[in-house]
Amino acid sequence: MLSFLPKDLETPKLHSYLLSAVAPRPIAFASTVDKDGRPNLSPFSFFNVFSANPPILIFSPARRVRGNTTKHTLENVEVTNEVVINVVNYDIVQQMSLSSTEYPEGVNEFEKAGLTMLKSDIVKPFRVAESPIQMECKVNEIVKLGTEGGAGNLVICEVVKMHINDEVLDENGAIDQVKLDLVSRAGGSFYSRAKSGFFEIPKPLRTLGIGVDALPEHVKNSNILTGNDLGLLANVETLPTEDAILAFKQKHDLSKLNLEEKHKKAQDFLSYNDVESAWKMLLL
Repeated sequence: MLSFLPKDLETPKLHSYLLSAVAPRPIAFASTVDKDGRPNLSPFSFFNVFSANPPILIFSPARRVRGNTTKHTLENVEVTNEVVINVVNYDIVQQMSLSSTEYPEGVNEFEKAGLTMLKSDIVKPFRVAESPIQMECKVNEIVKLGTEGGAGNLVICEVVKMHINDEVLDENGAIDQVKLDLVSRAGGSFYSRAKSGFFEIPKPLRTLGIGVDALPEHVKNSNILTGNDLGLLANVETLPTEDAILAFKQKHDLSKLNLEEKHKKAQDFLSYNDVESAWKMLLL
């Protein structure tokens, strides 16, 4: 058996062990605004519910191990004391993953991830319209657990209003877990889907994906491609070159395909995580 004292490991190694050992973890898709009202959206898997009366959620935006800096979400809740916690189901998991990209301050992750901002009733941060359950929260307290890289910050939130999509309710008005189809986080690139177990999502590019807002209009407005498809397509740094597209065209007989059929072919490529071929198909 491998045994060690936490202090004897480098923080990234200990972080990796902890995230793989304590899994799967629910995901808080946290929406905030900064002091100027600019939206921010980011997922956190250090998260759970801790009380029903009062209704308390806690999530923890940790200090970055590299550089020991803080995340925009933490900076925003420190100023506004408000947050919306949106749950993540399978239909938006790729867009959620894309939103975790470290975009510069002021960039709207709703737009980058292709998600819809829905005005809240009580708090200033927007809700994620595509999330089946959204919880408007006031921040009661922030508990700082340390000052070094990797230290957590417990954001203790009180739910002041809850929104549940009718489509995830059963005939008795209770939440149907199968209909809800939640996903959770594990170690490395692994996630878990309540219906079918573990699956992998490549980590977002550190060089920044182009984002859903940069996709061609016919792709963004496709009747075929799903939100998850768009999330995969948007997690690229650059698009294929004209030469690469021409070589792809010469290799495949695509002359008779209409736009809808091209989208279906691209979706097939995406089902095998072949994002490059999907892009070549869409750019023909």
